[in-house]
Amino acid sequence: MTPWPYPLWIAHRGAGRLAPENTLAAFRLGAAHGYRAFECDVKLSTDGVPFLLHDATLERTTPECGTAGERPWSELSLLDAGGWLGRQWAGEPLPSLAAIAAYVQRNGFVLDLEIKPTPGTEHATGVAVARACTELWRGGATPLPLLSSFRPESLQGALETAPALPRALLLDTLWNGWEGIAKALGCAAVITHYGLMNAELIGRLHAAGMRALCYTVNDPAEARRLLALPDGGIDGIITDAVDRFSPDVAGVFD
Repeated sequence: MTPWPYPLWIAHRGAGRLAPENTLAAFRLGAAHGYRAFECDVKLSTDGVPFLLHDATLERTTPECGTAGERPWSELSLLDAGGWLGRQWAGEPLPSLAAIAAYVQRNGFVLDLEIKPTPGTEHATGVAVARACTELWRGGATPLPLLSSFRPESLQGALETAPALPRALLLDTLWNGWEGIAKALGCAAVITHYGLMNAELIGRLHAAGMRALCYTVNDPAEARRLLALPDGGIDGIITDAVDRFSPDVAGVFD
């Protein structure tokens, strides 16, 4: 396998349970806990601007309703994406991918950038995100972002647009044909739900030249199980529990 430039511990949506998920505030809090790698979700505004948001709709994390991808960035950029979690976060905006790229590169951090397309825009979102990353990380010193997605169409768009960007297939089940799809997409990694990951799967992925990562590990017992797996071990653990797990030394828990 090629060298793996990403840290073992990855903060989910920034510090997405302690601060408003997918915002710069969450990234800053995750960094304050020592994290240097971050997972976040990216989709497109109706005018093609990549921005961070997990849900297809706005109502869970902003005061607005409706499909986020049907709004222009000029509207989305003004929304309060923090007040839902508490008054201290009120006014925290939805960040653009450009803002996140500037933050992580300035600090030497790395991204697992999940392509989270509005339904019906899977391929187009993969193309646009890959194109944006090519420009935003041009000449940068930090490792390129890892582009991950549950949607093979999005990864196909990324592959066609920027084949040098590493890709990862996300899996919540081991559906029929997943391994062939991951290989066809030239994936550098597969990221599964933690309950699916075991020594046999790690060995299978490593034998195919792919790294093995899992999400979203918040229970210390599960973290210890994953860290103890043989066959080269787990290559990445995505967690919400940035205040409980130390990212600096494998197996150390706060």
